[in-house]
Amino acid sequence: MPMETDPLSATLSALADPTRRAILARLTLGEASVTDLAEPFEMSLPAVSKHLKVLEKAGLISRGREAQWRPCRLEAAPLKAVDSYLDVYRRFYEERFDRLEAYLEKLTKGDPDGEKH
Repeated sequence: MPMETDPLSATLSALADPTRRAILARLTLGEASVTDLAEPFEMSLPAVSKHLKVLEKAGLISRGREAQWRPCRLEAAPLKAVDSYLDVYRRFYEERFDRLEAYLEKLTKGDPDGEKH
């Protein structure tokens, strides 16, 4: 029996591939067909379809149906979970940069050129 993947892991796994990130970037501009999404890549339509299936399984895209056209659209909700996950690390680095800035200000205090006297 295959093990269930948690949504965050599925999202991060889908985002690990540069082609899939490029597809998501294109979808920020609006809906697109598989043919439109495949255009910038030197790969077959079935290969692009495999990438789309990974994105769809991770909940990052959805596919509609309008007559013969099946537009893909970005679903941003899973990206919010990634943003929340990364927020802890963002705060960590911001605090480090704040401490570095304070240290550098202390070193250069009173001298706009940063030279010690």
